[in-house]
Amino acid sequence: MQAHQSTRRRTAFVTGASQGIGAATALALARDGFDVAVSSTRPAKLAPVAAQLAAAGARAVTVALDVCSQSGIEQAMAEVTGAFGQLDVLVNNAGVTLRKAAVDVTAAEWDTVMRTNLTGTFFVTQQMGRHLIASGRPGCVISIASTHGVVGFAGRSAYGISKAAIMQMTRMLAIEWAPHGIRVNAIAPGTVETPSRAGPFADPGYREMMLNRVPLHRFGTAEEVAAAACYLA
Repeated sequence: MQAHQSTRRRTAFVTGASQGIGAATALALARDGFDVAVSSTRPAKLAPVAAQLAAAGARAVTVALDVCSQSGIEQAMAEVTGAFGQLDVLVNNAGVTLRKAAVDVTAAEWDTVMRTNLTGTFFVTQQMGRHLIASGRPGCVISIASTHGVVGFAGRSAYGISKAAIMQMTRMLAIEWAPHGIRVNAIAPGTVETPSRAGPFADPGYREMMLNRVPLHRFGTAEEVAAAACYLA
């Protein structure tokens, strides 16, 4: 039994992993020796990611998850922990963005951003905390936040507020769960060029404006954020 435990592969669950930062993080973890579960609201889109994970030598588990659904969160976490037996790392990547002036944000849009980016992230993390505390094992939670949660930026108020809340959630849970050996961290990337950015970046003026805010005059990559997640994991 001891020999089996010493060679057990660590396990990770990455939400919102069908593309971009989530997919890159899942693959980086697989290459680091993790078995990886990935989720999406459209699980069929996870097939290419799962194939890459398997090619990297990882056991891949795909689950459907809409973080706006409490029952969906509980079901997804039950599937992942049931498949792996033990979950070591959670990467909260699922989220939505909103590019809109604050005076024009509707109640429905605000609710969608907060339910997805904040409420959903909290309750997925809560399930992870319950799992780790019950098992008596240390673990790690990593949430993808944003520099929009730190600095002001026009037209991104709802998104930035949701990400600022994620940072405070991280601080709170890091203190509360430290006695259980659970590390809680967040990564706050600047502008990262991912498929979800394709629409806004199609506007040359917007693209150049965003580039001019970056001293290196280049955007970050999903792989760079994934490397930071692997370091924290």
